[in-house]
Amino acid sequence: MIPHNPCAEAKLPSVPRKKIVPLAVEQVRTLSEEIPARYKGLVLLGAATGLRPGELFGLQLRHVDLLHATVSVEQQIQQTAKHGVYVCPPKTARSHRTVPLPRMAVDAMKAHLRDLPADGPEDWIFTAPQGGPVVYTHFMDGSWRPACAKAGIAKGTGPHALRHYYASLLIKHGESVKTVSERLGHTNAAMTLNIYTRLWPDSEERTRAAVDKAYADQSADAQPQVDEAA
Repeated sequence: MIPHNPCAEAKLPSVPRKKIVPLAVEQVRTLSEEIPARYKGLVLLGAATGLRPGELFGLQLRHVDLLHATVSVEQQIQQTAKHGVYVCPPKTARSHRTVPLPRMAVDAMKAHLRDLPADGPEDWIFTAPQGGPVVYTHFMDGSWRPACAKAGIAKGTGPHALRHYYASLLIKHGESVKTVSERLGHTNAAMTLNIYTRLWPDSEERTRAAVDKAYADQSADAQPQVDEAA
């Protein structure tokens, strides 16, 4: 009806990034107790590795090495429009990674596999109640949201909160941007900084001290020298 699109040259406003407020340790612990027992290990593993929800759902026995305390991310599970699932590669090339497991995660996986054994290397670590891989919407409606409500966690908090929690722990304990980026499987360190920059320790006092020291040194150099012989 018109020769050109009048919106083509419009400049869209930037969408402000939502401020990330990580879960507290006690919230994660309570959530793991309130969620159905078959997913307790999923909560603890997510909090201990920062894996994306789809990466957690996509874990098979062959990906978890409890002897060497590592978990390998080689695939993920995504949901189809009709509530089915399909296995696909991780989100990006950098998402293929091996993440170290802390003792807490190793113990959680041992307990999970004791109660819900995975016999063969291709067996899923976490399964739906009726068997087979986890369907995201069913997991959210039947397990995650009710558990969050019981744990007093804000409505609207999704499983990605476990990933933010993991990142916040690494940052709090002094890991570099490069390490955090590699553990999370981000495309690059700039992406990690863009998401989590507010979580890095505040350096205002160090900045002030550095500038004050520079000017103090300069002031000292400028002091006239006193001729002791005089």
